[in-house]
Amino acid sequence: MTAITIAIVDDHPLFREGVSRTLSEIDDFVVVGEGASADDAATLAASHGPDVLLLDVFMPGGGIDAISEILARSPQTKVLMLTASEEVESLVTALKRGAAGYLVKGIGSCGLAEAVRTVVGGSWFVSPSMRAKMVEKSLFVGRTSLTPRELEVIELVAEGLSNKHIGRRLNLQEKTIKHHMTEILSKLGASNRTEAAIKWRQRA
Repeated sequence: MTAITIAIVDDHPLFREGVSRTLSEIDDFVVVGEGASADDAATLAASHGPDVLLLDVFMPGGGIDAISEILARSPQTKVLMLTASEEVESLVTALKRGAAGYLVKGIGSCGLAEAVRTVVGGSWFVSPSMRAKMVEKSLFVGRTSLTPRELEVIELVAEGLSNKHIGRRLNLQEKTIKHHMTEILSKLGASNRTEAAIKWRQRA
């Protein structure tokens, strides 16, 4: 079993220590470093090149502002935001900067482990509550003509899920997801699912 290496950067010591202890108890997770600032995050990325770096939004130097430097120093590292901020703008900005996921503090140990494994596997992960807020915001501002179901599908596409996995998540047949994708591509003026995901993230 290949270990997943993790670094944790948060300026609240008790919270950081709790997360570190929780993750260290999982067999294939290894916490390789901790920090409290954007500078610490960049240093950890350069010195350890962790598979995943958990990063708070609000910290000295700014978590979101640190993403580019982290990825410049360790391109293979997956940045996973773990924050109290439930602002959609923070989520969208973090993803645009290169974060692989966005979690709201209060998530349980199982959810946190799932998120870590998901981003290591190459997919995006966003807390369900934040996905719901993005859908709600999109419906409110009326920036697209996507139906509620299409909004759910494009959110999961933006997380990196395949049609098969989206079907399982929404309890729909894969051919139904393909139909929704055809409509989504047409409405967003996209030629493929990757372009659709990018356009959707820019609209949010």
